Amino acid sequence: MPIAAVVGDANVLLSAVIGKAALRVITEYGVEVHVARFNVDEVAEYLPVMAAKYGLPLELVQLQWRLLPLHVHPTVGYRRYLARARRDLAQRDPDDAHPLALARALDLPLWTNDHDLEGHGVECFPTARLLKELEGR
Repeated sequence: MPIAAVVGDANVLLSAVIGKAALRVITEYGVEVHVARFNVDEVAEYLPVMAAKYGLPLELVQLQWRLLPLHVHPTVGYRRYLARARRDLAQRDPDDAHPLALARALDLPLWTNDHDLEGHGVECFPTARLLKELEGR
């Protein structure tokens, strides 16, 4: 079944912002990327760190971020899934509960390179696997 839409985790969005392979998922294949407002805020907070780490002008990184065609979802849209996601990830990173809950609410696969999100009833695609799937369409 072709992958037309995914829920993006903060780590793949940060990778896309700095022009890594994750950007191809959006620009070359037109996959709809849904994201929790929580993760949008998280990514925005890390933009200066990423710009410095990769020696990129902060203004360029911020512009790239604003230009990514993302479908942003407020917490209210997936709130009823959030408590379970937090319980499922209690021993891991609780911030990961937001993309997991949104993926469950939208019944979409999760695009993440974070192995902590695997094994919770939502199909997870790391960037490399997602690109391989998309290239095989």
